[in-house]
Amino acid sequence: MLNTYFRVIVGVMVLLSVVLTVYVSPNWVWFTVFIGVNLIQSAFTNWCLLETILMKLGVKKGGDSCSIN
Repeated sequence: MLNTYFRVIVGVMVLLSVVLTVYVSPNWVWFTVFIGVNLIQSAFTNWCLLETILMKLGVKKGGDSCSIN
């Protein structure tokens, strides 16, 4: 279940940042960059802030999210 929530949230954040970049300000592209850097960081450290937040909110870990277990 955690994997599903993670993918939906990250997908929405990326799409939102693209829409904001096109219609509001080109500076919103940095939000997309932040998301990408966070995903790369989590691949090397096996730690993901979004996963930690979702688990504290009570989402059960039904598979791996942004880390390899």
